[in-house]
Amino acid sequence: MNVLAKPLEKFATNSLEQHWMPFTANRDFKAAPRLITRSEGVYLWNQNGEKLIDGSSGLFNVAAGHGRREIAEAVHAQLLQNDYTTSFGLGHPTAYALAAKLAKLLPEPFNHVFFTNSGSESVDTALKIAMAFHRARGEGQRIRFVSRERAYHGVNIGGTSLSGMVRNRETFAAVIPNVVLMRHTWDPANAFARGEPEKGAELADDLQRACDTYGAANIAACFVEPVAGSTGVLVPPRGYLKRLREICDRHGILLVFDEVITGFGRLGAAFAAQAFDVVPDMITLAKALTNGAIPMGAVAVRDEIYETITGAAPAGAVEFFHGYTYSAHPVACAAGLATLQIYEDEGLFERARALSGYFLDRIWSLKDSAVVRDIRGYGLLAGIEVHPQDGKPGVRGGEMQKRLFANGCHVKWTGDTAIVAPPLVAERHHVDEIVDALARTLKAA
Repeated sequence: MNVLAKPLEKFATNSLEQHWMPFTANRDFKAAPRLITRSEGVYLWNQNGEKLIDGSSGLFNVAAGHGRREIAEAVHAQLLQNDYTTSFGLGHPTAYALAAKLAKLLPEPFNHVFFTNSGSESVDTALKIAMAFHRARGEGQRIRFVSRERAYHGVNIGGTSLSGMVRNRETFAAVIPNVVLMRHTWDPANAFARGEPEKGAELADDLQRACDTYGAANIAACFVEPVAGSTGVLVPPRGYLKRLREICDRHGILLVFDEVITGFGRLGAAFAAQAFDVVPDMITLAKALTNGAIPMGAVAVRDEIYETITGAAPAGAVEFFHGYTYSAHPVACAAGLATLQIYEDEGLFERARALSGYFLDRIWSLKDSAVVRDIRGYGLLAGIEVHPQDGKPGVRGGEMQKRLFANGCHVKWTGDTAIVAPPLVAERHHVDEIVDALARTLKAA
Protein backbone atom coordinates (compact mmCIF):
# COMPACT_ATOMS: atom_id res chain seq x y z
CA MET A 1 0.00 0.00 0.00
CA ASN A 2 1.25 3.47 -0.85
CA VAL A 3 2.23 5.15 2.42
CA LEU A 4 0.81 8.45 1.15
CA ALA A 5 -2.62 6.84 1.07
CA LYS A 6 -2.61 6.42 4.85
CA PRO A 7 -4.26 9.12 6.94
CA LEU A 8 -1.30 11.16 8.15
CA GLU A 9 -2.90 11.90 11.52
CA LYS A 10 -2.49 8.18 12.30
CA PHE A 11 1.27 8.23 11.82
CA ALA A 12 3.15 7.24 14.95
CA THR A 13 6.11 9.39 15.98
CA ASN A 14 8.47 6.50 15.31
CA SER A 15 7.40 6.40 11.67
CA LEU A 16 9.16 9.75 11.22
CA GLU A 17 12.40 8.60 12.81
CA GLN A 18 14.20 7.38 9.69
CA HIS A 19 14.39 10.84 8.13
CA TRP A 20 17.33 12.82 9.55
CA MET A 21 16.00 16.31 8.88
CA PRO A 22 18.25 19.22 7.85
CA PHE A 23 18.53 22.40 9.93
CA THR A 24 15.90 21.00 12.30
CA ALA A 25 15.73 20.15 15.99
CA ASN A 26 14.92 16.54 15.11
CA ARG A 27 13.89 15.29 18.57
CA ASP A 28 11.72 18.32 19.23
CA PHE A 29 10.06 18.18 15.82
CA LYS A 30 9.32 14.49 15.87
CA ALA A 31 7.67 14.82 19.27
CA ALA A 32 5.16 17.28 17.77
CA PRO A 33 5.49 17.20 13.95
CA ARG A 34 4.26 19.90 11.64
CA LEU A 35 3.58 18.10 8.36
CA ILE A 36 2.47 19.63 5.08
CA THR A 37 0.34 17.34 2.93
CA ARG A 38 -0.79 19.70 0.17
CA SER A 39 0.09 23.07 -1.31
CA GLU A 40 -1.59 25.35 -3.83
CA GLY A 41 -1.11 29.02 -4.68
CA VAL A 42 0.03 30.84 -1.53
CA TYR A 43 -1.42 28.22 0.83
CA LEU A 44 -0.34 25.01 2.57
CA TRP A 45 -2.41 22.34 4.32
CA ASN A 46 -1.15 20.42 7.34
CA GLN A 47 -1.77 16.81 8.39
CA ASN A 48 -5.00 17.83 10.10
CA GLY A 49 -6.38 19.45 6.96
CA GLU A 50 -5.86 22.97 8.37
CA LYS A 51 -5.02 25.75 5.92
CA LEU A 52 -1.95 27.97 6.40
CA ILE A 53 -0.57 30.84 4.36
CA ASP A 54 3.01 30.45 3.13
CA GLY A 55 4.79 33.60 4.31
CA SER A 56 8.25 32.62 3.09
CA SER A 57 7.54 31.21 -0.38
CA GLY A 58 8.64 27.75 0.73
CA LEU A 59 12.28 28.51 1.46
CA PHE A 60 12.24 31.70 -0.67
CA ASN A 61 12.05 29.54 -3.80
CA VAL A 62 8.34 29.16 -4.67
CA ALA A 63 8.05 32.66 -6.12
CA ALA A 64 5.22 31.88 -8.55
CA GLY A 65 3.12 30.07 -5.96
CA HIS A 66 2.57 26.37 -5.37
CA GLY A 67 1.05 23.83 -7.73
CA ARG A 68 1.82 25.50 -11.06
CA ARG A 69 0.47 23.13 -13.70
CA GLU A 70 2.62 24.75 -16.39
CA ILE A 71 5.75 23.52 -14.63
CA ALA A 72 4.34 20.07 -13.88
CA GLU A 73 3.30 19.60 -17.50
CA ALA A 74 6.70 20.74 -18.79
CA VAL A 75 8.45 18.31 -16.43
CA HIS A 76 6.12 15.47 -17.46
CA ALA A 77 6.67 16.11 -21.16
CA GLN A 78 10.45 16.28 -20.72
CA LEU A 79 10.53 13.02 -18.75
CA LEU A 80 8.70 11.27 -21.57
CA GLN A 81 10.90 12.78 -24.30
CA ASN A 82 14.37 12.68 -22.70
CA ASP A 83 14.68 11.92 -19.01
CA TYR A 84 18.47 12.28 -18.76
CA THR A 85 21.48 13.31 -20.80
CA THR A 86 24.89 13.95 -19.32
CA SER A 87 26.43 17.35 -19.94
CA PHE A 88 29.92 15.83 -19.99
CA GLY A 89 30.72 15.95 -23.70
CA LEU A 90 27.06 15.76 -24.73
CA GLY A 91 24.21 18.21 -24.78
CA HIS A 92 20.45 18.54 -25.12
CA PRO A 93 18.40 21.44 -26.54
CA THR A 94 16.61 22.34 -23.29
CA ALA A 95 19.88 23.33 -21.57
CA TYR A 96 20.82 25.81 -24.30
CA ALA A 97 17.29 27.21 -24.39
CA LEU A 98 17.30 27.83 -20.64
CA ALA A 99 20.76 29.43 -20.69
CA ALA A 100 19.67 31.76 -23.49
CA LYS A 101 16.42 32.73 -21.75
CA LEU A 102 18.26 33.32 -18.48
CA ALA A 103 20.88 35.48 -20.20
CA LYS A 104 18.12 37.83 -21.38
CA LEU A 105 17.21 38.55 -17.75
CA LEU A 106 20.78 39.11 -16.60
CA PRO A 107 22.59 42.45 -16.80
CA GLU A 108 25.12 42.98 -19.56
CA PRO A 109 27.68 41.56 -20.16
CA PHE A 110 26.39 38.25 -18.69
CA ASN A 111 25.91 35.76 -21.50
CA HIS A 112 27.29 32.51 -20.09
CA VAL A 113 25.71 30.24 -17.47
CA PHE A 114 27.12 27.16 -15.71
CA PHE A 115 24.36 24.96 -14.28
CA THR A 116 24.49 23.30 -10.86
CA ASN A 117 21.93 21.62 -8.60
CA SER A 118 21.68 24.02 -5.65
CA GLY A 119 22.80 27.34 -4.25
CA SER A 120 25.51 25.60 -2.25
CA GLU A 121 26.92 24.05 -5.41
CA SER A 122 26.69 27.40 -7.17
CA VAL A 123 28.88 29.06 -4.55
CA ASP A 124 31.49 26.30 -4.65
CA THR A 125 31.45 26.50 -8.44
CA ALA A 126 31.98 30.27 -8.31
CA LEU A 127 35.01 29.76 -6.04
CA LYS A 128 36.51 27.42 -8.64
CA ILE A 129 35.69 29.75 -11.52
CA ALA A 130 37.45 32.61 -9.72
CA MET A 131 40.60 30.52 -9.23
CA ALA A 132 40.52 29.27 -12.83
CA PHE A 133 40.06 32.80 -14.18
CA HIS A 134 43.05 34.25 -12.35
CA ARG A 135 45.22 31.26 -13.22
CA ALA A 136 44.31 31.67 -16.88
CA ARG A 137 45.42 35.31 -16.62
CA GLY A 138 48.76 34.33 -15.15
CA GLU A 139 47.80 35.41 -11.62
CA GLY A 140 47.51 32.03 -9.93
CA GLN A 141 48.72 33.54 -6.67
CA ARG A 142 45.22 34.95 -6.11
CA ILE A 143 43.95 32.28 -3.73
CA ARG A 144 42.47 34.41 -0.96
CA PHE A 145 38.75 35.17 -0.67
CA VAL A 146 36.83 37.85 1.20
CA SER A 147 33.36 37.35 2.67
CA ARG A 148 31.41 38.87 5.58
CA GLU A 149 30.41 38.21 9.13
CA ARG A 150 26.82 36.90 9.29
CA ALA A 151 27.11 35.70 5.68
CA TYR A 152 25.40 32.55 4.46
CA HIS A 153 26.79 31.01 1.28
CA GLY A 154 25.42 27.49 1.46
CA VAL A 155 26.67 24.40 3.25
CA ASN A 156 29.23 22.77 0.99
CA ILE A 157 32.81 23.10 2.19
CA GLY A 158 33.53 26.21 0.14
CA GLY A 159 30.36 27.98 1.18
CA THR A 160 30.90 26.96 4.80
CA SER A 161 34.36 28.49 4.58
CA LEU A 162 32.84 31.77 3.41
CA SER A 163 30.14 31.61 6.07
CA GLY A 164 29.99 34.20 8.82
CA MET A 165 27.21 32.51 10.80
CA VAL A 166 28.92 30.84 13.73
CA ARG A 167 26.53 27.92 14.21
CA ASN A 168 26.96 26.97 10.56
CA ARG A 169 30.71 26.52 10.89
CA GLU A 170 31.72 25.96 14.53
CA THR A 171 31.46 22.16 14.24
CA PHE A 172 33.28 22.07 10.91
CA ALA A 173 36.81 23.27 11.56
CA ALA A 174 38.42 21.76 8.48
CA VAL A 175 37.28 24.45 6.03
CA ILE A 176 39.36 25.93 3.23
CA PRO A 177 42.03 28.41 4.36
CA ASN A 178 42.71 31.98 3.21
CA VAL A 179 39.23 33.40 3.82
CA VAL A 180 38.95 36.87 5.38
CA LEU A 181 35.68 38.21 6.80
CA MET A 182 34.59 41.82 6.58
CA ARG A 183 32.27 43.21 9.23
CA HIS A 184 28.54 42.72 8.76
CA THR A 185 26.42 45.78 8.03
CA TRP A 186 23.86 45.66 10.84
CA ASP A 187 24.08 48.67 13.17
CA PRO A 188 21.65 49.22 16.08
CA ALA A 189 21.70 52.92 15.16
CA ASN A 190 19.91 51.94 11.95
CA ALA A 191 17.17 49.98 13.71
CA PHE A 192 13.80 50.16 11.90
CA ALA A 193 15.40 51.82 8.87
CA ARG A 194 13.23 51.02 5.88
CA GLY A 195 15.08 50.06 2.71
CA GLU A 196 18.75 51.00 2.51
CA PRO A 197 20.11 52.51 5.76
CA GLU A 198 21.64 55.93 5.23
CA LYS A 199 24.72 55.20 7.33
CA GLY A 200 27.32 52.47 6.93
CA ALA A 201 28.72 52.67 3.38
CA GLU A 202 32.19 53.01 4.89
CA LEU A 203 32.00 49.41 6.10
CA ALA A 204 32.90 48.47 2.52
CA ASP A 205 36.36 49.84 3.27
CA ASP A 206 36.99 46.58 5.17
CA LEU A 207 37.75 45.15 1.72
CA GLN A 208 40.44 47.79 1.23
CA ARG A 209 41.84 46.94 4.66
CA ALA A 210 42.08 43.29 3.58
CA CYS A 211 43.96 44.44 0.48
CA ASP A 212 46.34 46.47 2.63
CA THR A 213 46.89 43.59 5.07
CA TYR A 214 47.18 40.59 2.74
CA GLY A 215 48.11 42.24 -0.54
CA ALA A 216 45.46 43.00 -3.13
CA ALA A 217 47.33 40.89 -5.69
CA ASN A 218 46.62 37.79 -3.58
CA ILE A 219 42.82 38.23 -3.39
CA ALA A 220 40.74 36.36 -5.97
CA ALA A 221 37.19 37.44 -5.17
CA CYS A 222 34.83 39.13 -2.74
CA PHE A 223 31.57 37.25 -2.07
CA VAL A 224 28.53 39.12 -0.75
CA GLU A 225 24.79 38.63 -0.59
CA PRO A 226 23.39 41.96 -1.87
CA VAL A 227 20.82 41.59 0.92
CA ALA A 228 22.07 39.14 3.54
CA GLY A 229 19.01 36.93 3.68
CA SER A 230 19.35 33.83 5.83
CA THR A 231 20.99 35.73 8.67
CA GLY A 232 17.90 37.93 9.04
CA VAL A 233 17.60 40.33 6.08
CA LEU A 234 20.45 42.82 6.37
CA VAL A 235 19.84 45.46 3.69
CA PRO A 236 23.06 47.12 2.47
CA PRO A 237 23.68 50.72 3.50
CA ARG A 238 23.22 53.22 0.70
CA GLY A 239 26.36 53.27 -1.45
CA TYR A 240 27.90 50.18 0.17
CA LEU A 241 27.71 47.88 -2.86
CA LYS A 242 28.97 50.59 -5.22
CA ARG A 243 31.96 51.09 -2.92
CA LEU A 244 32.75 47.38 -3.01
CA ARG A 245 32.56 47.50 -6.81
CA GLU A 246 35.03 50.41 -6.92
CA ILE A 247 37.54 48.67 -4.64
CA CYS A 248 37.33 45.44 -6.65
CA ASP A 249 37.88 47.35 -9.90
CA ARG A 250 40.88 49.14 -8.42
CA HIS A 251 42.62 45.90 -7.48
CA GLY A 252 41.50 43.36 -10.10
CA ILE A 253 39.32 41.45 -7.61
CA LEU A 254 36.20 39.66 -8.80
CA LEU A 255 32.94 40.73 -7.15
CA VAL A 256 30.46 37.88 -6.68
CA PHE A 257 26.83 38.50 -5.79
CA ASP A 258 25.17 35.53 -4.09
CA GLU A 259 21.62 36.01 -5.38
CA VAL A 260 20.22 32.63 -4.39
CA ILE A 261 17.54 34.45 -2.36
CA THR A 262 17.43 37.89 -4.00
CA GLY A 263 17.26 36.66 -7.61
CA PHE A 264 14.12 36.42 -9.75
CA GLY A 265 12.09 39.41 -8.65
CA ARG A 266 12.37 39.25 -4.88
CA LEU A 267 13.61 42.86 -4.74
CA GLY A 268 11.35 44.17 -7.51
CA ALA A 269 13.86 43.62 -10.32
CA ALA A 270 15.12 40.47 -12.00
CA PHE A 271 18.24 40.55 -9.81
CA ALA A 272 19.66 42.68 -7.02
CA ALA A 273 22.34 43.76 -9.48
CA GLN A 274 19.63 45.72 -11.30
CA ALA A 275 17.77 46.78 -8.16
CA PHE A 276 20.90 48.40 -6.70
CA ASP A 277 22.46 49.33 -10.07
CA VAL A 278 25.72 47.53 -9.31
CA VAL A 279 26.97 44.92 -11.78
CA PRO A 280 29.17 42.19 -10.25
CA ASP A 281 31.44 39.77 -12.12
CA MET A 282 29.54 36.61 -11.16
CA ILE A 283 26.04 35.90 -9.88
CA THR A 284 25.14 32.68 -8.06
CA LEU A 285 21.55 31.52 -8.53
CA ALA A 286 19.18 28.75 -7.42
CA LYS A 287 15.85 28.58 -5.52
CA ALA A 288 13.31 30.47 -7.66
CA LEU A 289 15.04 29.41 -10.89
CA THR A 290 12.64 26.44 -11.06
CA ASN A 291 10.03 27.75 -8.59
CA GLY A 292 11.24 25.06 -6.19
CA ALA A 293 9.78 22.28 -8.35
CA ILE A 294 13.11 20.61 -9.22
CA PRO A 295 16.52 21.24 -7.57
CA MET A 296 18.68 23.49 -9.74
CA GLY A 297 21.27 26.23 -9.44
CA ALA A 298 23.51 28.24 -11.74
CA VAL A 299 26.48 30.57 -11.91
CA ALA A 300 26.25 33.42 -14.40
CA VAL A 301 29.50 35.09 -15.40
CA ARG A 302 30.66 38.11 -17.33
CA ASP A 303 31.73 37.29 -20.87
CA GLU A 304 35.36 38.11 -20.05
CA ILE A 305 35.49 35.33 -17.45
CA TYR A 306 34.16 32.65 -19.78
CA GLU A 307 36.32 33.81 -22.69
CA THR A 308 39.49 34.02 -20.58
CA ILE A 309 39.12 30.52 -19.13
CA THR A 310 38.14 28.85 -22.40
CA GLY A 311 40.69 30.81 -24.41
CA ALA A 312 43.61 29.77 -22.20
CA ALA A 313 43.18 26.04 -22.89
CA PRO A 314 44.69 24.25 -25.89
CA ALA A 315 42.38 23.59 -28.83
CA GLY A 316 40.21 20.54 -28.23
CA ALA A 317 41.02 20.38 -24.50
CA VAL A 318 38.63 20.54 -21.55
CA GLU A 319 38.87 24.12 -20.29
CA PHE A 320 37.28 23.83 -16.84
CA PHE A 321 37.61 20.60 -14.88
CA HIS A 322 34.43 20.86 -12.90
CA GLY A 323 30.81 19.72 -13.12
CA TYR A 324 28.12 17.47 -11.66
CA THR A 325 26.34 14.35 -12.87
CA TYR A 326 23.12 16.34 -12.86
CA SER A 327 24.45 19.64 -14.26
CA ALA A 328 21.81 20.96 -16.68
CA HIS A 329 19.54 17.97 -16.04
CA PRO A 330 16.92 17.96 -18.81
CA VAL A 331 13.99 17.85 -16.39
CA ALA A 332 15.36 20.69 -14.27
CA CYS A 333 15.95 22.74 -17.43
CA ALA A 334 12.34 22.13 -18.51
CA ALA A 335 11.13 23.30 -15.11
CA GLY A 336 13.35 26.37 -15.37
CA LEU A 337 12.05 27.29 -18.82
CA ALA A 338 8.44 26.95 -17.68
CA THR A 339 9.16 29.03 -14.57
CA LEU A 340 10.83 31.87 -16.46
CA GLN A 341 7.90 31.91 -18.88
CA ILE A 342 5.49 32.32 -15.97
CA TYR A 343 7.51 35.23 -14.61
CA GLU A 344 7.38 36.87 -18.04
CA ASP A 345 3.74 36.14 -18.90
CA GLU A 346 2.39 37.26 -15.52
CA GLY A 347 4.78 40.20 -15.03
CA LEU A 348 5.68 38.87 -11.59
CA PHE A 349 8.79 41.02 -11.11
CA GLU A 350 6.72 44.11 -11.83
CA ARG A 351 3.95 42.85 -9.54
CA ALA A 352 6.47 42.39 -6.75
CA ARG A 353 7.73 45.93 -7.21
CA ALA A 354 4.17 47.30 -7.16
CA LEU A 355 3.26 45.36 -3.99
CA SER A 356 6.46 46.23 -2.12
CA GLY A 357 5.27 49.55 -0.66
CA TYR A 358 2.13 48.04 0.82
CA PHE A 359 4.02 44.99 2.06
CA LEU A 360 6.60 47.10 3.88
CA ASP A 361 3.92 49.40 5.30
CA ARG A 362 2.15 46.43 6.82
CA ILE A 363 5.35 44.85 8.12
CA TRP A 364 6.37 48.14 9.76
CA SER A 365 2.98 48.27 11.49
CA LEU A 366 4.42 45.63 13.85
CA LYS A 367 7.22 47.87 15.13
CA ASP A 368 5.45 48.89 18.33
CA SER A 369 5.24 45.34 19.66
CA ALA A 370 7.12 45.11 22.96
CA VAL A 371 9.15 42.10 21.82
CA VAL A 372 10.24 43.50 18.45
CA ARG A 373 13.87 44.61 18.41
CA ASP A 374 14.21 45.65 14.76
CA ILE A 375 12.54 45.46 11.37
CA ARG A 376 14.45 45.47 8.08
CA GLY A 377 13.19 45.10 4.56
CA TYR A 378 13.45 45.76 0.83
CA GLY A 379 11.17 44.69 -2.00
CA LEU A 380 9.16 41.65 -0.91
CA LEU A 381 11.70 40.59 1.70
CA ALA A 382 11.62 41.58 5.36
CA GLY A 383 13.15 40.52 8.65
CA ILE A 384 11.36 40.97 11.98
CA GLU A 385 13.82 40.51 14.84
CA VAL A 386 12.57 39.91 18.38
CA HIS A 387 14.44 40.38 21.64
CA PRO A 388 16.09 37.20 22.95
CA GLN A 389 14.24 35.47 25.76
CA ASP A 390 16.10 35.48 29.09
CA GLY A 391 19.34 36.30 27.27
CA LYS A 392 19.20 33.04 25.30
CA PRO A 393 19.32 33.72 21.54
CA GLY A 394 17.00 31.64 19.39
CA VAL A 395 14.70 30.38 22.15
CA ARG A 396 11.93 32.94 21.60
CA GLY A 397 12.23 32.65 17.83
CA GLY A 398 11.92 28.87 17.93
CA GLU A 399 8.79 29.03 20.06
CA MET A 400 7.28 31.78 17.94
CA GLN A 401 7.71 29.73 14.78
CA LYS A 402 5.60 26.97 16.34
CA ARG A 403 2.96 29.44 17.57
CA LEU A 404 2.82 31.16 14.19
CA PHE A 405 2.20 27.78 12.54
CA ALA A 406 -0.67 27.22 14.97
CA ASN A 407 -1.97 30.67 14.03
CA GLY A 408 -2.22 29.65 10.38
CA CYS A 409 1.01 30.95 8.88
CA HIS A 410 4.41 29.50 8.04
CA VAL A 411 7.45 31.78 8.07
CA LYS A 412 11.14 30.81 8.10
CA TRP A 413 12.93 31.84 11.31
CA THR A 414 16.67 32.19 11.78
CA GLY A 415 17.37 32.48 15.47
CA ASP A 416 15.18 35.32 16.69
CA THR A 417 14.37 36.75 13.26
CA ALA A 418 11.33 35.92 11.16
CA ILE A 419 12.14 36.18 7.45
CA VAL A 420 9.00 37.16 5.57
CA ALA A 421 8.97 36.67 1.79
CA PRO A 422 5.52 36.09 0.30
CA PRO A 423 5.20 34.58 -3.17
CA LEU A 424 5.32 37.15 -5.97
CA VAL A 425 1.77 36.19 -6.87
CA ALA A 426 0.52 37.40 -3.48
CA GLU A 427 -2.06 40.19 -3.28
CA ARG A 428 -2.74 42.75 -0.58
CA HIS A 429 -5.18 40.54 1.29
CA HIS A 430 -2.52 37.82 1.47
CA VAL A 431 -0.08 40.30 2.99
CA ASP A 432 -2.78 41.27 5.51
CA GLU A 433 -3.29 37.61 6.39
CA ILE A 434 0.44 37.09 7.02
CA VAL A 435 0.81 40.25 9.08
CA ASP A 436 -2.32 39.54 11.14
CA ALA A 437 -0.97 36.08 12.04
CA LEU A 438 2.38 37.66 12.97
CA ALA A 439 0.63 40.30 15.09
CA ARG A 440 -1.31 37.67 17.05
CA THR A 441 1.86 35.67 17.57
CA LEU A 442 3.90 38.67 18.72
CA LYS A 443 1.15 39.74 21.11
CA ALA A 444 1.26 36.35 22.84
CA ALA A 445 5.07 36.20 23.02
